[in-house]
Amino acid sequence: MKVAIFNPYLDTLGGGERYAMGVARALVAKGYDVDVEWKDVLIKEKLEKRFNIDLTGVNFIEDVGRGDGYDACFWVSDGSIPVLKARKNFLHFQVPFHGKDGKSLLNRMKFFRIEKNICNSYFTKNVIDKEYGVESIVVYPPVDVHEFKPKRKENLIVYIGRFSQLTQAKRQDVLIKAFKRLYDSGFNDWEFILAGGTEVGGKEYVKKLRKLTKGYPIRILESPSFSQLRETYGKAKIFWSAAGYEIDAEKEPEKVEHFGIVTVEAMASGAVPIVYAAGGHKEIIVEGENGFLWDSTRQLLKKTRNIIEGKGIMGKISKKAKEDSRVYEYERFEKEIQNIF
Repeated sequence: MKVAIFNPYLDTLGGGERYAMGVARALVAKGYDVDVEWKDVLIKEKLEKRFNIDLTGVNFIEDVGRGDGYDACFWVSDGSIPVLKARKNFLHFQVPFHGKDGKSLLNRMKFFRIEKNICNSYFTKNVIDKEYGVESIVVYPPVDVHEFKPKRKENLIVYIGRFSQLTQAKRQDVLIKAFKRLYDSGFNDWEFILAGGTEVGGKEYVKKLRKLTKGYPIRILESPSFSQLRETYGKAKIFWSAAGYEIDAEKEPEKVEHFGIVTVEAMASGAVPIVYAAGGHKEIIVEGENGFLWDSTRQLLKKTRNIIEGKGIMGKISKKAKEDSRVYEYERFEKEIQNIF
């Protein structure tokens, strides 16, 4: 079987791009001939390095022609509905698009050519189904949880997430301000690390964040290697996220966390997640069992202090978080994708 894959955001090297490459890996493992469309073939090396994945057998070409001449096509939507021409077509929604006139007559006609609509979470599915009038299926993103392991833990809080200001509001600024309050309240033996890619407009944002960190044990790692990320996760006791903070998820669902791959990686590394209660986070975290959800920075700090000071709480949550991360392992994703195709 010959398969075409297209993702319009491939050079942003984020979660959606990892998802698309997960599909490519799964299909190559099944013996399919896989072509990925991108204007710069050097993207293959960048993807392998960023995600620590092996894309041997995946071909990168300049044009897959909307699947024309292919047995199957996997297309990542940018909100529009393409006219796909493969024998079987699969449309993936990584973002909960809305306000796109999704139920137009033209779109309804285009959907006749699509075998299945695939979403990365039930949060995304709920928005997509309502917007486009479809019944999509959910395949959670692939996470190589076996690559992440707890190391000798330090008094370290981390957040991993790209700094580029594309669609989502990652709100690293909120976390920096919260940590400064934590530090000033007596927890001055703790450190905070923020790490992530700066591709596509992240450099200027990082400059602003660095100004906020002055005088505090806060480090920013720009576009770290996979080994650096794994080391950082492994040493951290706590994982924070403010993705979607102060966003109305009903009005702007695209700006909250659509799933939360980094949260799962942190869980696999034994870090206790304390993440903003919005979007996909609410599908991953069971309050008080494998992590915590927060609605205000006051609540974030209160829960953080309780975990640090409470006897046995951190160890218990850390163990459960690691166990629950296995739900999202790559092997599960591979089987689901192969079955769909």
